Amino acid sequence: MNTKVIVSAAAAFGLLAGSAFAQSSTVTGAAGGAVTGAVVGGPVGAAVGGVTGAIVGTAIDPPPQKVVTYVEEQPMPSRETVVQDRIVVGQPLPETVVVTPVPDNPTYAYAYVNHERVIVQPKTRKVVKILE
Repeated sequence: MNTKVIVSAAAAFGLLAGSAFAQSSTVTGAAGGAVTGAVVGGPVGAAVGGVTGAIVGTAIDPPPQKVVTYVEEQPMPSRETVVQDRIVVGQPLPETVVVTPVPDNPTYAYAYVNHERVIVQPKTRKVVKILE
């Protein structure tokens, strides 16, 4: 019975600590979660924290406000791209969508798809933010 309580407590602390670390961007991913879990719950906490940290650490950081403002200020293209798939943060854009690099920040690019401005990571084409 005591083992179940310890595992449950370690899991709860691991989830809370993993979220806090992921938000501050100081320690993320499986390693950060394992360290946090070990501090909070010992060996069991390290295992739970490692899994939690791996999940939380994959969250996508939003682009800087300067990038968002730049994309919002760009004129709408004369020809719109429409795709069947729903555009979702964290998922890559289809290869048929043309992305335009952000001049002052090559970490980001943008596109206008399905009536929405979308900011992506150009190398992976992964959607970072959808502007409404």
